[in-house]
Amino acid sequence: MPIRLPTSLPAFSILKDEGVMVMGRRAADKQDIRPLRIALLNLMPKKIQTETQFARLIGATPLQVEFSLIRMTDHETRNTAPEHMEEFYRPFRDVEATGEKFDGLIITGAPIEHLPFEEVTYWDELTRVFEWTQTHVHSTFGVCWGGMAMIHYFHGVKKHLLPRKLFGCYRHQNLAPDSPYLRGFSDDFVMPVSRWTEMRRDEIEAAGLPVLLHSDAVGTGLVEDPDRRALYVFNHLEYDSGTLNEEYQRDLAGAQVDGAEIQLPVNYFPDDDPARRPPNRWRSQAHLLYGNWISEVYLTTPFEIERIGTASTDWRKGE
Repeated sequence: MPIRLPTSLPAFSILKDEGVMVMGRRAADKQDIRPLRIALLNLMPKKIQTETQFARLIGATPLQVEFSLIRMTDHETRNTAPEHMEEFYRPFRDVEATGEKFDGLIITGAPIEHLPFEEVTYWDELTRVFEWTQTHVHSTFGVCWGGMAMIHYFHGVKKHLLPRKLFGCYRHQNLAPDSPYLRGFSDDFVMPVSRWTEMRRDEIEAAGLPVLLHSDAVGTGLVEDPDRRALYVFNHLEYDSGTLNEEYQRDLAGAQVDGAEIQLPVNYFPDDDPARRPPNRWRSQAHLLYGNWISEVYLTTPFEIERIGTASTDWRKGE
């Protein structure tokens, strides 16, 4: 089954041209099934690029998915047209007021790593989102800063600033090959990384959370939070082939102003030559991770969506 998107959303035509199965609202309404309701709380500055990246991964599953876009209520983006935000995004305040529920929620990263969590302008509302997920979302997927913010809020794990940016493609080890979220994963693989902070494995495990993916070079990559029905990935499997290059070029342009030293993304450009096109070596793992997550959501979420947050219906536990 395809992903359900508004036909006027830029991602609709982009993904259709790529061969991803997409469906407009009118066609979806004719199907006599309940689609999975997956929402994206998009905190990234380039909204259209980010929503397309996640829609591509969610849309590759064989299930019908209704994809919704959510934003922080009072935070205004400077990088996406107001018309786009008005047409496709709903403020969290409105979503919260309706009482509606979702099978899954993805909370993206945000380029605000240097700020303490509590100093982020929308922190109070974001913590309301976290609490709301416990009664209105069956499974939550926190990505990079979004995952760090969740694990900090629920478990008090600290975010540590690094002396320099972790930037490039780094090998990660599969520590939990029996996890349903890592079904089909290689023992090790490359994942794009772009961050100035880390959460340390010993502190995560001290909080009682299993680490699923880890890198000796850049630390923890994926954490499961069973009690909160959540996953936290600290890196960027959703990135397109050229996303790290876009960040590199942006950093170079900024360095002309402030004179900062800019590092080349590690293990990204062939022979470290920025003039050569970087190969994508993580696409299959990205589809596996998000496909496995969608499968787990499908297998464990209540058929009656109103029951989300009221009772467990995980068939594997006999409930």
